[in-house]
Amino acid sequence: MDATHAKTRKRRRWLPSPLRGVAAVSLGVLIGMSGFAIAYGDAPAYLGDDPQTCASCHVMQDHYDRWDRGSHANVATCNDCHLPHGDLVSKYLVKADAGALHVSSFTFGTPGGEGFFDYPQNIVIRDSSLRVVDGSCLYCHGDVVEQMRSTAGTDGDVSCARCHSGVGHR
Repeated sequence: MDATHAKTRKRRRWLPSPLRGVAAVSLGVLIGMSGFAIAYGDAPAYLGDDPQTCASCHVMQDHYDRWDRGSHANVATCNDCHLPHGDLVSKYLVKADAGALHVSSFTFGTPGGEGFFDYPQNIVIRDSSLRVVDGSCLYCHGDVVEQMRSTAGTDGDVSCARCHSGVGHR
């Protein structure tokens, strides 16, 4: 291969020149829109522990109001019950999973729904979220549950939220 051919080959890029401009503008628009969405939606607030952040969505206001009047308002925040206790990685994975579900449901509607903006007012907890809530109940009330298990002679799994579904949001 001669030197001229090598220079010409080196100048070839993965996209022709006009497409590079379109790709650059598209990438800029995507980054700009993402930045706007993050700032407008106050995304960093969702990394924190303030229950008011959860109540910022209209479908969560009733849940927040019932929590605020309930028995757990003075001892637990939303994250204390709805996120796993332990390492930060699992906590933020659950938070990201729930957040992605909420954002997609708010934006695109629910599966089987009528379309955009039909997020249900009656939020139904998923099985994976129910396991996290049950784990949180046991984290705080494990001694009492253990006494009940030993008295009843049972050692199986317990679903606290199945019988006490209204405790956190009465």
